[in-house]
Amino acid sequence: MKERKFETDAIRIQTPTTGEREHSTPLYMTSSFVFESAEQARALFANEIEGNVYSRYSNPNTDEFIEKICRLEGASSGVATASGMAGIFSSLAALLQQGDHILASRSLFGSTHQILSQILPRWGITFTYADINDPGSWESLIQDNTKLLFLETPSNPGLDLIDLEWAGELARAHELIYVVDNCFATPYLQRPMEYGTDVIMHSATKFIDGQGRAIGGVIVGKDEYMDEIAFFNRHTGPALSPFNAWLFSKSLETLPVRMDRHCDNAEKLADFLGEHKQVKRVKYPFHKDHPQLELARKQMKRGGGVVCFEIKGGYERAKSFIDKTTMLSRSANLGDSRTIVTHPASTTHSKLSEEERQQVGITPGLIRIAAGLEAVEDILDDVEQALN
Repeated sequence: MKERKFETDAIRIQTPTTGEREHSTPLYMTSSFVFESAEQARALFANEIEGNVYSRYSNPNTDEFIEKICRLEGASSGVATASGMAGIFSSLAALLQQGDHILASRSLFGSTHQILSQILPRWGITFTYADINDPGSWESLIQDNTKLLFLETPSNPGLDLIDLEWAGELARAHELIYVVDNCFATPYLQRPMEYGTDVIMHSATKFIDGQGRAIGGVIVGKDEYMDEIAFFNRHTGPALSPFNAWLFSKSLETLPVRMDRHCDNAEKLADFLGEHKQVKRVKYPFHKDHPQLELARKQMKRGGGVVCFEIKGGYERAKSFIDKTTMLSRSANLGDSRTIVTHPASTTHSKLSEEERQQVGITPGLIRIAAGLEAVEDILDDVEQALN
């Protein structure tokens, strides 16, 4: 059978139809499942046969969602989690043990930084940050006990990029588990598995849901690593609810068309900001002034839905701009159908020290805009009047 296209798999992968002959997958709102016999129950718990036992372990809705993400990412198996951060923590906790070391890109989401710097060290797991602008230094930071390479590309909020192919070669050369947070790009725009990644995670809360409705996460990758993560999650319980899994799976049906619109609007917004006299600099992967434009075009289909820019006048001017927007939503989320404006230094990355923020380019005047699906003319009108 001919391999189907991304857009088709996002729509047509579904849980088998029941006797009701439904066209759309129903909700399976049940905590547990019944067994035909005591022997079947024994065989299910012994993993001798496949089937549902308890919705903390599996559920038809979560199974469908995981299967879709695996197919879209090119992964072999996966696990769904209650949030994106639950996915990041459980992946690291499952794959690492006391005495292990992580090499991570410095530009990471604020809560990921807190896991690396404040939580994992409690169990003797250490980390070192690598400068994404100095890839030549990364190999020298690998220690005898380094076990895992963790990347986020494009980064939040600075939209810095890491060469996935180069990082994969580095990981293989030193036998490191290669883990990528692919939340900003989604599998529609970027497929890290094609560059040798072992494990990929997403905050499904963002572009996968796409409408600001539900919290959730998903982890996919190679069986040898996903088996460990699945075991950890089964017994520690960061399970995704069937209802949220159902929402996410339905949302994936429109992911390609939504992402194209997000990208269209973000590109026009970046071009507008790049020419505005009140803007010191603009950052967008496919913008002509992005220092890694060539890399972006190599490993991303398009530039994504997030734009960041530094406004002249620092924090006070940034606050004034945000307060004077009339349509944009002031929120810490992204990936919504509605355009969202955020001040990272005082919100999502406020727990970093000033020095740590400066190291990743989060200045007091930096503003992040996640372009929504509205008419781009209305987005630009609101941004322009707030700037002026």
